Amino acid sequence: MSRRIARFEKVSPDQFREGFADFTVDEDETAAVYDSIRLPRRATKGSAGYDFFTPVEIRLAPGESMKVPTGIRCRMEEDWVLQIFPRSGLGFKYRLQLNNTVGIIDADYYASDNEGHIFIKITNDSREGKTLSVPVGGAFAQGIFLQYGITEDDDVEEIRNGGFGSTSR
Repeated sequence: MSRRIARFEKVSPDQFREGFADFTVDEDETAAVYDSIRLPRRATKGSAGYDFFTPVEIRLAPGESMKVPTGIRCRMEEDWVLQIFPRSGLGFKYRLQLNNTVGIIDADYYASDNEGHIFIKITNDSREGKTLSVPVGGAFAQGIFLQYGITEDDDVEEIRNGGFGSTSR
């Protein structure tokens, strides 16, 4: 039996509004999008990946990119990491890529100033001229939890606050 080590939650409405600022919609539309956010879930009992559902329509011509504010955060045990990948079928059909290749969500990201809001930036890298289209609420990425170890002489005491680049400042 698999060990239960994490819990997905929505970020606060204020944090989502801040992360959603790139989309030109009014307050009522933003609130409606927030209310419709679905927490990640596995499709089947045997699935390793938790599907992430887009809160907005995704339509990407070949070569186009989009940063998707998922509205999701993840609380997990200290020695675990959540890795984010494109959905396998979308990668196969459209060469859908994550701009950072694999998203790494560390356990301490949850307590950051941005509430650990998970953003997923994707690119349609189709070489066949295919436009990627995922409807609102459609699964577009998947997250897999992995346990990790540290070296015997590891003595890091630094505390994270922030997202990209915050651990190398």
